[in-house]
This record gives sequence, structure tokens and C-alpha cells, in this order.
Amino acid sequence: HRLDNIIGKSRAMREVFAAIEAAAGSNATIYIQGESGTGKELVAGAIHFNSERKANPLVTVNCSALSETLLESELFGHVKGAYTGAIRDRIGRFEEAAGGTIFLDEIGELSSFIQVKLLRVLQEREIERVGESKKREIDIRIVTATHQDLYAKVCEGRFREDLYYRLKVFPITLPSLREHKEDIPLLISHFIRIFNKKTGKQIVDSSRQVMRTLMDYNWPGNVRELENAIEHAFVLCKSDRIQQEDLPIEIRQVNLTGVREPRMPLSDSIKRQKLTKESLLKLLDDCEWNKAEVGRQAGLSRTAIWKYMKKWNIPLQRDP
Repeated sequence: HRLDNIIGKSRAMREVFAAIEAAAGSNATIYIQGESGTGKELVAGAIHFNSERKANPLVTVNCSALSETLLESELFGHVKGAYTGAIRDRIGRFEEAAGGTIFLDEIGELSSFIQVKLLRVLQEREIERVGESKKREIDIRIVTATHQDLYAKVCEGRFREDLYYRLKVFPITLPSLREHKEDIPLLISHFIRIFNKKTGKQIVDSSRQVMRTLMDYNWPGNVRELENAIEHAFVLCKSDRIQQEDLPIEIRQVNLTGVREPRMPLSDSIKRQKLTKESLLKLLDDCEWNKAEVGRQAGLSRTAIWKYMKKWNIPLQRDP
């Protein structure tokens, strides 16, 4: 039911656990893909702490938080005088992770310049600090993650194809919470235990109405949003059970927000029909331009959907 702090007994989560265990037993470069709030950093941690590198550092860098210049210095380090303000030598995060794992989150935000430098690290397993030409060997495992569709960025020319395949040696795709709702009761119990410890309260459960509401909600923010909802309920809860009025208002009012009903999959007879440009455009609209969902509905791979889009000159993103 759990691996470190990752909880679930659904088939989708059991597949994630199996992938983590396989990844932990290897030294391959790992690529984690999933929506925001699905637990990508937890998965990176589980891979590291179940691997032979667990006694060495796990270093996390959010690639979207820094400008290109600052990110280069953060990752590679610099020597004194390398640029204005570099008043002393500084080792970078790659060297800091020696013998361990570096986790590069939001990898899709890298500039083309940093992409080239990262490709070199993956190929040569060595780095140069900013401002010097001395090569330094590094022994690290690289784990990357993104909530974006990186292949789409490759198709648009905004991410290097050679780097994409170097990063994607062993991909792990995390399901959205709406794809494994059967784990919601387990997760609620887990978060109740956590917040009981943090707050000193003794909440034992949630009411049936609360459970129904949480099971019906669509969870755009995934497990993180569920955790925040339980924490919000702890602030308001005055009894030993979470009640409907303790939940965040946007979750209580889900039926008033006009959230789409789940789409029914296409029938097999429709799947067998030849895909046309018109039917693909309609599917894209129906699926809010989520190419993976279009592929599922049409019975095709996401790559096949991309190829049809390129063939028929359909833009990869919906026009604003």
C-alpha cells in the first residue's frame, strides 16, 4: 500500500511502485512525467533512498525558479571572478550530489544553452565550473521531472530531441488522482494521521457526505490539492469527524462550477473508423487538446496523434 511516503493500492499506483523499485535497482537516467501535484518529487526521493546511492546526497534543483545565468552557476558552480558578484569559488549542485542523485524538476523550462550543457554532462559525465576550463568528473544519478508534454516541445523545436531521448532512458508516468480515485480513502486516512500528529487533534475519520464529495470532485491539483483540503478541514473541524462545512468552498460547490461530466470513451466501431482531419479536430476539442486522452479515445498512441497533427498541419496547441 505504500512506498516511503507514496500511498496507493490501485493498479495504477502498483505499477508506479514497480517502476520505482526497478529504477532504484539500476543506475539509469530517470524521467518522471505527471501533472502538478501528483508527487514527482516524492518519487524521485523514493528512487534515491531505495538505491545503492542512498547514503550520499539527494540534491533537488527547480529549473523554473532561476534565470539562465543563475541556473548555470547553480548547477555547475563558478570560480572567483567568473562574473560580477562571484567573489569566491563555489561548487555547483552537480558536484554537491557526488555519489548520490540530482533531481532536476521542471526540466521543460531549460533554455537552449543549458540544454546543450546538460547534454554534455549526460554524455561525458564531467562538468566545467563557470569561468574555468578544467574538466571535473562526476559520479551521479540524474533524475528529471516535468508536468509538461516534453515531446510536444521537441516537435515545436523548443527542446532538443537528442537531450529528450538521453533523459527518457527510463520514463515513469504518474497518474492524475482522477485516474485512481479508489485510493482517495487511503490518502484521506494517511493525511488525517499526519495532521493529527502536527496539530495534536484526534480526528478519526470524515463523514459519509464528505467522502462522497471528495470522491466526486475532479482534483485538478491532484494529491497535493487533497492534502491541502484535509489541512484546511483540520483548521475548521470542531469534532472527531471532518464535516462538509469543514471542506474548502471550491470543493463543496463542485456541482455549481460547471465541471464537465466525464467523457464516455468512443465505441469500438468508431475507433475502427479511419481517422480524418475533421474527426481529429473534434476529438481535440472534446478532450481539451490533451493528446494522450485523444489517443485513448481514438485507440491510437499519442505519437500517432502527433504524426496525424503534423501531417494535416494542425497546430500542436489550441489557438488562444
